[in-house]
Amino acid sequence: MGQRKASRDGDRKVGRRALLIGGTVAAAGSAVLARDELARLWWRTPGVEKPREAGAVDYAGARWVAASDANWRRADRPDDFGIDMVIVHVTQGSFDSAVKAFRDPGHKAATHYIVRQDGHVTQMIRELDVAYHAGNRDYNERSVGIEHEGFVDRPQDLTDEMYEASARLTARICARYDIPVDREHIIGHVEVPGTDHTDPGPHWDWDKYMRLVRRARTSPA
Repeated sequence: MGQRKASRDGDRKVGRRALLIGGTVAAAGSAVLARDELARLWWRTPGVEKPREAGAVDYAGARWVAASDANWRRADRPDDFGIDMVIVHVTQGSFDSAVKAFRDPGHKAATHYIVRQDGHVTQMIRELDVAYHAGNRDYNERSVGIEHEGFVDRPQDLTDEMYEASARLTARICARYDIPVDREHIIGHVEVPGTDHTDPGPHWDWDKYMRLVRRARTSPA
């Protein structure tokens, strides 16, 4: 979460510029936009959406605790939105306070996962769905968000157990969606365009984390 201020994944209307170009170009542009919107909505057809099981998790060993419906948007990723990014957050609070916030419909934000300081992993939103976590709609649609219990100005909060558990989780996400294990695709919340957040902060050890993710990525599942 970084800073306390929550950023909602507000709906964005299709741009009007294509409608102003005129003539054949405008018609072609409109057709492309229409085709793109239909492609993203195909899963809404009855019987097409992937089967869902209440309480199911995407990461073995994670505990399911549902976030409020107000803090995420139902989707069918990666078929409607490709997933090519993992975004790292720090909660700026305790594990329990993060869970409470994500279950609060007034918070208007949540991540897919929270990793506790002892390495416990809780999943609150299915990877199928779009979590409101990055403060940027495009990044929300393309990413899986992972919170880490602690404060950005307290390096002692970033435990070895947390790093190792998070790295295993990120490695499985990268394997599932064929995401490259590099700093272009595994980023901090602070690196999201337009964000006002600072997490995971100056004490997050990216070299250590990426080394652990690469090791987990090449280890047997």
